[in-house]
Amino acid sequence: MSLHIETHGRGSIPVVILHGWAMHGGMMEPLVEALADRCAMHVVDLPGHGYSRDSTLPLEPSACARAIAERTPPAVWIGWSLGGLIALTGALEHPQHVRGLGVISGTPKFSRDADWPHGSDARLVRQLADDLETDYHATLERFMALEAMGSPDPRAELRHLRSLVFTRGEPDMRVLQEGIRILESTDRRAALASLSVPNTWIAGHRDRLVPPPAMAWSAEHGHGDYVEIAHAGHAPFFGYADDVAGALAPLLETFR
Repeated sequence: MSLHIETHGRGSIPVVILHGWAMHGGMMEPLVEALADRCAMHVVDLPGHGYSRDSTLPLEPSACARAIAERTPPAVWIGWSLGGLIALTGALEHPQHVRGLGVISGTPKFSRDADWPHGSDARLVRQLADDLETDYHATLERFMALEAMGSPDPRAELRHLRSLVFTRGEPDMRVLQEGIRILESTDRRAALASLSVPNTWIAGHRDRLVPPPAMAWSAEHGHGDYVEIAHAGHAPFFGYADDVAGALAPLLETFR
């Protein structure tokens, strides 16, 4: 059930960093490097991912947030994509432990429907679920291509993602399927009004997975700050890590 958590940084501000679906903590290295002088970071491999592949903990956000809170000190939590949803859950359910929230290309509700025009096409999530059953590697390849879309050089970013994604082994099929179900069903929009910690939402202007208006809406309803990185895609810390770190600076200073 154990989680792999690495510590990095030379600074004094405690931070927890959470990666996205099908990835691992090593993917966050550009951001870790950009924050190293200011922060003491606890970089998590989520259950079933990376060096936590054998963890039996479910990927369910509340279970993850509780387990991470038990293993880390009070800190600012920064989550990318699905990791942003887990960080949001931690801030809502453990505000005494999650002292600030940074969400990078994440949303309280992923799939679009009649009352949520800012979501992604629900057929995309369903297609990923169906494809996982028939061709695991091709599904991850397709998802990485979606992540790279909108970046200034999508081919280069896709090559970079490919070079990193399996460096800690392959994610467990169990959590890949759990992640799809979370994307299909989770909706924390109504809870944003009760968010009691400082929060910052950072979008890539060219993101094709999580539309920036979803994050702007979330910042407004969570009484937080919204920052849009002009030329970035879904993973803005690839190529724009210093911009992301700069956007996070006011949030980090609230911990002092």
